[in-house]
Amino acid sequence: MTGETFFRTLRSLVECYQAFETYSGSHVRSLGLTPAQFDIVATLGNTPGMTCRELGEKTLITKGTLTGVLDRMEVRGIIRRGPSDADRRQVFVSLTAAGTRMFGKVFPEHAAHVKKAFTALSSEELEQARELLQRLRDALRDAHSTVKAA
Repeated sequence: MTGETFFRTLRSLVECYQAFETYSGSHVRSLGLTPAQFDIVATLGNTPGMTCRELGEKTLITKGTLTGVLDRMEVRGIIRRGPSDADRRQVFVSLTAAGTRMFGKVFPEHAAHVKKAFTALSSEELEQARELLQRLRDALRDAHSTVKAA
C-alpha cells in the first residue's frame, strides 16, 4: 500500500466518522439527550441493568466521563444506581421506569433516523462495508495487542 493510499483512506474514515457523529448527534440532541446519555440509555435498554464497569466496556464513553454523565442522568430520573447483588463493592446501574419509557421512544426513533442515511447504499454495498470495517477493526485490535504486549 502506498503512503498516499493509506492517508486518503485514513482521511475518508475520519471524515465518515465525523459526518456520522454530526448526523447522529444532532438528532439525539433534538430528543433531549446528549450522545453519551443516548449511548447509556440504548445500552441499558431491554436489560435488567449492569455494573458501571460493564457499562463502560459496552459504551463509547471513557471511565472519567461516565460518572459525570450518570450523575446528571440520575438527577433527571433516567437511571438509578445501587450496590450490585453479586458484589456489593460494584455499582449497579439500571433504567428507571421513566428511563425505560424514554428508551422505548428514543431508540426506535433514532434508529429510523440513522437508517435513512444508509439507504444511499445497496444491501450488497452495506455488507461489503461491514466486512471491511470488521477487518479494519480486527487489524487495529491486533496492532494494539502487539504494542501492548511489547
